[in-house]
Amino acid sequence: MRTPQVATLEGLPNRVTVYEVGARDGLQNESTVLDVAVKIEFIERLVASGLRAVELTSFVPPSWIPQLADAEALLKGLGELAGRHPVLVPNQRGLDRALEAGVREIAIFASATESFAQRNLNRSRAESLAIFADVAQRAVASGMAVRGYVSMCFGDPWEGDVALGSVADVVEALVAMGCGEVSLGDTIGVATPGQVVALLDELARRGIGPERLAVHFHDTYGQALANTLCALQQGVTTVDASAGGLGGCPYAGSATGNLATEDLVWHLQGLGIETGVDLEALCRTSLWMAGQLGRPSPSRTVSALAASLEGPVAEA
Repeated sequence: MRTPQVATLEGLPNRVTVYEVGARDGLQNESTVLDVAVKIEFIERLVASGLRAVELTSFVPPSWIPQLADAEALLKGLGELAGRHPVLVPNQRGLDRALEAGVREIAIFASATESFAQRNLNRSRAESLAIFADVAQRAVASGMAVRGYVSMCFGDPWEGDVALGSVADVVEALVAMGCGEVSLGDTIGVATPGQVVALLDELARRGIGPERLAVHFHDTYGQALANTLCALQQGVTTVDASAGGLGGCPYAGSATGNLATEDLVWHLQGLGIETGVDLEALCRTSLWMAGQLGRPSPSRTVSALAASLEGPVAEA
């Protein structure tokens, strides 16, 4: 299998954490509802490929996202896994379920805009942050780590441009309530590199450095890798991605898939940045999942390497 030729650039980190969201953010946006055994195999394959931060599922009401209605069965079937394995929780009931399942890290999901807060959470931005503050504080008191997401950081389909201050206010609130890491989401994929740098600079001015941040780009306009490189140059070392480019956002119709994990790993390998990920094993996993979903993988790296991968997984 072909691998990228390595040519390093100055000012980049030596190692990047690839935070895998395919099993949660990816599958929640698929029309196909997969059997729990398929999801378990998917996650086990992702972990076996070297990914050490894999978000597993979401404890949202099944009526909201039926694709993830089997969260308890999934966690019970997985057992112990190496690394970080958060689950998304929307409220206190979701936290109850996470605690009952023995989860050690949760994620909470806030919005930088009022419009998306209303459509995604049926509450104002302030109301949703108040709910998440109670969830986060209780989780921390229970010994859990908490990750925060901020959606619509670079543009909103209903409001248009999003002010830097609005995003930074929400990030500050999440940090204050106990989030050890906050992921900045380009939910509809409209960000460009200058916006990324401007937001990171604004957060730095408020005392929130890149060590507390992750980036989460969608590739709607083909800018995800360019935006990632700019974030790395600013010191960010955690990047969200989805195996095979699965997912989008069920509440934002213009959102296309997440940055594909394989595309990210190819990019990072070419820069000489360590990830710990076996690219071939990861590509085989995404080809296998594409077979389960009955459609080709949208990842360009998976498509480019598919012909060179041999064995039954590639043919699934």
